Amino acid sequence: MKFQPFRLENPLGGSILGDLRIPATRVSDSAVVVVHGFKGFKDWGFFPFLCEKLVEAGHIVVSFDFSHNGVVAGEFRDLESFARNTITRELEELNHVLGSVSDGSVTGEPLPRLGLLGHSRGGADAVLAAAKNPLVRALVTWGALDHLDRWTDETVQVWRRDGVIHVVNQRTGQELPLSIELMEDVLSNRERLDPLRAARSVQAPWLVIHGRDDMTIPSVEGERLAQASSCASLKVLEGTGHTFGAVHPFQGTTPALDTAIEFSVRHFGAHLRRVPPSEETPAEKASGCSSP
Repeated sequence: MKFQPFRLENPLGGSILGDLRIPATRVSDSAVVVVHGFKGFKDWGFFPFLCEKLVEAGHIVVSFDFSHNGVVAGEFRDLESFARNTITRELEELNHVLGSVSDGSVTGEPLPRLGLLGHSRGGADAVLAAAKNPLVRALVTWGALDHLDRWTDETVQVWRRDGVIHVVNQRTGQELPLSIELMEDVLSNRERLDPLRAARSVQAPWLVIHGRDDMTIPSVEGERLAQASSCASLKVLEGTGHTFGAVHPFQGTTPALDTAIEFSVRHFGAHLRRVPPSEETPAEKASGCSSP
């Protein structure tokens, strides 16, 4: 496997740092872009392991940090950037990464067939992107949330009064600030930033994976996403939660994580291959969710 860091600049400001992984023997011109979630980063826990498994399956894999995720060298050190992050910014950066992978800016050659895998809030970002970006030919979400407005009226009042609230990083105990920009972005763009609404417009074959015992994002949210899309199938994994038993620093895989990866590899393998229209299945033809 060839490993190569890359850097992209957001026209609105901020650097997107990422990693490019290329199979030692190129067997495909497909790529999978992997998206971390809230309080996540590209090197958290299972992400490098997941990326390596996707590379072993023959895909070029791109993982990256959103420019305002606040993480420097694996720790939350840029709290000013973290505070000012918004969903709109994340979507702009995700689409920038997708375009840069597709046109060869990141990989050195164009890659017409892109898969997208997002975890948690990154899963919501992936749904929002896939609903409008035709570059996405196959979608997988892990523990994705179906709505972004997750605050009580009391929290919104305090947030507007003080201009900031804090969330705790359970791993480190840090109190991480969130400026009012995040809340105003979500509340002012309810329709545009509604993952459940966007799910209805996803035309790429989509696999929704969720842990039954997810205490962070209840599995019913994954079920609602899958039900909203004619292109989605659902896998609820019993006896596991939001990270499928994985922790950070990574202590090794788990049966649930292996299962999630296996389902994801199968999905991308089935839908990022070249398939002539004559070989599409009846279900693909009827749904409009055919492979590229």
